[in-house]
Amino acid sequence: MNLQNHFLIAMPSLTDPYFEQSVVYVCEHNEKGAMGLVINKPIDDFSVDTMLRKLEITVSDKVNKRNLQRPVIAGGPVAEEHGFILHTPISGFLSSLHLNDEVMVTTSKDILETLGGDHSPENSLVALGYSSWEPGQLEREIMENSWLTVEASPKLIFDTPINERWAAAANLIGVNIHTISMQAGHA
Repeated sequence: MNLQNHFLIAMPSLTDPYFEQSVVYVCEHNEKGAMGLVINKPIDDFSVDTMLRKLEITVSDKVNKRNLQRPVIAGGPVAEEHGFILHTPISGFLSSLHLNDEVMVTTSKDILETLGGDHSPENSLVALGYSSWEPGQLEREIMENSWLTVEASPKLIFDTPINERWAAAANLIGVNIHTISMQAGHA
């Protein structure tokens, strides 16, 4: 089972403060474990514009200010000082990983200088930190009914309002996440 390019949808019974009601986009899943980014936990009062100012990155007056007002997302509890940008494909950045035909992840600072400008990706999501699992850990958590899984949808990442992503991700598999029991059962 390879869950790269899938969403992990936290079950209502998952009460870990970091992952409660979260949706994680899985960027990598192999024999070494898994790595992903939470896509629905905005950092309070921390927009892309605020982050760029803190990093002393100057943006042109011609940029799309609306894109800079989007919140930065808490991508996970690991390396919270490191940025990860999920975005629609565009080449030319120093450190990018092409995940599929519709999504890339870039970790180099050069992409930040383009955000909102003429050379920025069409869509982007900026996250600080990431989520990771050791080999077999994610599979165990799925067997323990901590997560639902579904193939990822770029529309959900880039177009769905942040506060609707948890329910919308579950809806991709026909589940109303609000009606699932807090109790897990095993046959």
